[in-house]
Amino acid sequence: MRIINSIIFALSIILPMKSYSQDIPLSLEDLIPGGKSFYKYRAEMPRQLNWYGDQLTYAKGDSIFVVPQKTNQKPQALITLEIINQKLGLEKSAELKSIGYVASLYGKSNEILISTASNSYLLNILTGETTGKYAITKEMQNKDFSIEKRIFAYTKDNNLYIQTKEGRELPITKETDKAIVNGQSAHRNEFGIHKGTFWSPKGNALAFYRMDQTMVTDYPLVDISTRVAELKDLKYPMAGMKSHQVTLGVYDLKTEKTVYLKTGTPKEKYLTNITWSPDGKSIYIAEINRGQDTCILKSYDALTGNLKSTLFTEIHPKYVEPENPVIFLKNDSDKFVWASKRDGFNHLYLYNTSGTLIKQITSGKWDVISIIGFDEKGDNLIYSSTEASPIEKHIYKINLKNGEKEQLSKEEGVHSATLSESGKYIYDIYTSQNNAGKVALTETGNNKTSIFHEAKNPYRNMQLPEITLSSLKANDGKTDLYYRLVKPLNFDPQKKYPVIVYVYGGPHSQLVDNSWLGQARGWDIYMAEKGYVVFTIDNRGTSNRGNDFENITHRQLGIIETEDQMTGVDFLKSQPYVDTERIGVHGWSYGGFMTLNLMLRHPETFKVGVAGGPVTDWKYYEIMYGERYMDSPKENPEGYKNSSMVEKAGDLKGRLMLIHGDEDPVVVMQHSMQFLKSSIKNRTHPDFFVYPGHEHNMMGVDRVHLHEHITRYFDDFLK
Repeated sequence: MRIINSIIFALSIILPMKSYSQDIPLSLEDLIPGGKSFYKYRAEMPRQLNWYGDQLTYAKGDSIFVVPQKTNQKPQALITLEIINQKLGLEKSAELKSIGYVASLYGKSNEILISTASNSYLLNILTGETTGKYAITKEMQNKDFSIEKRIFAYTKDNNLYIQTKEGRELPITKETDKAIVNGQSAHRNEFGIHKGTFWSPKGNALAFYRMDQTMVTDYPLVDISTRVAELKDLKYPMAGMKSHQVTLGVYDLKTEKTVYLKTGTPKEKYLTNITWSPDGKSIYIAEINRGQDTCILKSYDALTGNLKSTLFTEIHPKYVEPENPVIFLKNDSDKFVWASKRDGFNHLYLYNTSGTLIKQITSGKWDVISIIGFDEKGDNLIYSSTEASPIEKHIYKINLKNGEKEQLSKEEGVHSATLSESGKYIYDIYTSQNNAGKVALTETGNNKTSIFHEAKNPYRNMQLPEITLSSLKANDGKTDLYYRLVKPLNFDPQKKYPVIVYVYGGPHSQLVDNSWLGQARGWDIYMAEKGYVVFTIDNRGTSNRGNDFENITHRQLGIIETEDQMTGVDFLKSQPYVDTERIGVHGWSYGGFMTLNLMLRHPETFKVGVAGGPVTDWKYYEIMYGERYMDSPKENPEGYKNSSMVEKAGDLKGRLMLIHGDEDPVVVMQHSMQFLKSSIKNRTHPDFFVYPGHEHNMMGVDRVHLHEHITRYFDDFLK
């Protein structure tokens, strides 16, 4: 592999930390979420940032404050906890103890939504009137509030309900079969799906997913917390097996009746990117076939459920993956914006409601990351993209008529913006390698920006390891691969250090960017304190670099990714301070899969590995994700065989530990069990550790224990 000559030194960004006396290094309690002192070392950013109309608000102490739009003004309190308790008329024992109970602010109606464990209240700030009270119970999940009608939608078990502001509860569905689920996220949260209910623009109707899983195989999980362990069946459709069937219901609040969209056959398909038309008469759906190579945008009549029109079809020989619903123009409801990777990068296109392409809005060898919305008049579209750099995200506005573009974000780094109610302002939260966090307020019209908040470096009184961001060329000689290198604390170039490669490497990931500390994790810093070099590289197959960069891994997961990871390892081996006999690797989920790939495909290189929640054979993974990237086992038998770590368990040479949560519903424990079974058959000896009662990752205080355990393994066998 061509490594040393391909290093791009000009791209190198180094973070030299000032030297301070530091008697006690940072501990895992300081650096890992769930640790006793974790929040002591987090950058202090404003809490509960929110728009109240065009006023930016935040919580501090026992009050909600308004951010002044002029720098010479002081923040003014919008409302206090004392006033809220007074206006709600709560008894002393029931009074709210924290301003954190304020969930949402609605500028148009001058109301705030306050949610507690037992009730939610709608309070008018101007009049002090309680305009709604809703009973809240633990069994209520997936709550979705319509401010237009002041109605809550929510699920209880597998059924969907609504509750009016008077506290009246109405069941929308009455399914008795637990395998039929309503109002919840469908298709295992793929295709940008993160919810299962969709209020119409005026709140007159509620669209919702109905997911029939009766045909899906039950997968057994076991709860060992009871006196006698109990079975917890999970509907888990594995690649190549029977999938669930989804329809979309539309509940009319006036008639209290539901119609189901006539989405037709085949029933095994994906209904994604649900959007209401601005007039509330139509629903737009991006329908994807089971093979995931065809996307058809359709509109349906919300009143009858009939198909109104098929607007267009997108086909790709590998896969399509729409993740953004249509967005109608602010000043023209007959036109909408559609995001597509059809030209090789994720860009925006303008259509009319007849399905005619009017024009491509953005173009270039970079990805649009998100559509933020429209400015005050609706003439300009605001979005974020990687145009400036693959490892940065910036905010832009583009004129929909003449294509003139202007960057709204002013400083380097990774930016995320939210529009005010009218579109006149954005607040922009951003970090960079040397910036722990800033919040800027920008007028979208004149592009004037003021910094509202700048966080202090939480590590300013201590010495941290040196963190470098740079890039290498992949073995194709042309593709840049960005990496992060964390050198040991008090680095001595004359010494030889052990190395840990931290890897993820799968779709929808980017571990290296110009955000705070280069996105280095607390564990990276901890291990560098202990004398390890910690290295991470984003291989091909990861995100935000265009179609060819991501889908090159199609039907052969683990192959190209491993090649690129080894490009990084060859670079490490060329460094005089790296002990080439002490190289380890660690990753979780897809990173666990990649840990196994590296350990088993290159046993001569890796001495120690820790694979958490690893995929070991893609035929045990779920349909939506697995068949997108691998096709089905019947269609791609060689690909499944070549990517199976179970098949390669006999190639293990170094020390390997697998870690798994015993109730993992994402990467089921069968993956680890099958690998262990193959290891026994092939006379190899991996270690295994189980976290009882945990799912796909360890949370809370047990997360600290997890990293203690991983650290001990590397200390015992690599250091």
